[in-house]
Amino acid sequence: MKATLEQIAGLTQGRIASGDSALAVTGYNTVEEAEPGDVTFFGNPRYLPKLKKSRASSVLAPPGFADAPSGMAVIEVENPTLAFQAIVDRFGPLKFNVEPGVHPSVVIGTGVKWNRDKVYFGANAVIENGAEIGDACEIHAGAFIGREARLGSGCVIHANVTIKDRCIIGSRVIIHSGSVIGGDGFGYELKDGRHIKIGQVGIVQIDDDVEIGSCTTIDRARLGRTWIGEGTKIDNLVQIAHNCIIGKHCVICGQVGISGSTRLGDYVVMAGQVGVAGHLTIGSQVTFMAKSGVTKDYPEPGVYTGYPAKPLIEGRRMMTYPAKVPDILERLRSLEARIKELEQNPSPQA
Repeated sequence: MKATLEQIAGLTQGRIASGDSALAVTGYNTVEEAEPGDVTFFGNPRYLPKLKKSRASSVLAPPGFADAPSGMAVIEVENPTLAFQAIVDRFGPLKFNVEPGVHPSVVIGTGVKWNRDKVYFGANAVIENGAEIGDACEIHAGAFIGREARLGSGCVIHANVTIKDRCIIGSRVIIHSGSVIGGDGFGYELKDGRHIKIGQVGIVQIDDDVEIGSCTTIDRARLGRTWIGEGTKIDNLVQIAHNCIIGKHCVICGQVGISGSTRLGDYVVMAGQVGVAGHLTIGSQVTFMAKSGVTKDYPEPGVYTGYPAKPLIEGRRMMTYPAKVPDILERLRSLEARIKELEQNPSPQA
């Protein structure tokens, strides 16, 4: 990488607030790892102590930022995280783009709708009968596309992804390795001491611009559809059960589990390890902090935490109570001992 501070400001649509415009910028890195010559970014107030110790020569920071260490040049930008990404995109490692083509080991069933000149099929991919693959799709090694499944244009299906029969995938959807879309929902009825499987004959529908992390499972509906709304981003190791409806532009973080027939509005955020009971309704713009337990409907926007999840301040207060139990028990024992002592040695009456 070879640029000047002025060029970095131009690339990031920023303004040089301090520092020499001709300063050489030779690399980029995180606040902790940056070396002299590097540009870094300040996108979270929690990192201010680390920025104070950083060896970076320059930093992307929000407008009005005045806490940079002495000698560190500052470029003011509206969004330091996105501005830094522009630097990575420009100077980072080259992306390994694939060209349209079909590996000789690919298995393609009958009646598949696709344009050989506009798709990429990697080694050992399987495309079953009646599937439909949009232009500019990438189906990487070992991926499985089931019968009559439909993919829009520009999808990236990474190695060893499974998309089961009749599922509908929109355009520009990214699914990372190991994920399963359209496995059977978890449905059984107990009869004569045995669990009888309930048929799962619905589908999964994933709308445009959704990204799904590795080893995530989204179960097909019993009837109808399990539906992931436009622009939603789902992390690794997430379980979404049958007949769930996830709204638009939601963020579902790692190890979240959402039980069947639960509905989420738009712009819902679920941090890591949130657990959601079934048949619930979550309104739009609701955020659940990490490890929250969602046991009822939450129709109103807001931030919730704890188990069961409560509004943020109340939930945090509840989480502090268990740590106070040992002190409370000790005080209780002292009071009991004092009461026993008074009972055994009552004071003489006046």
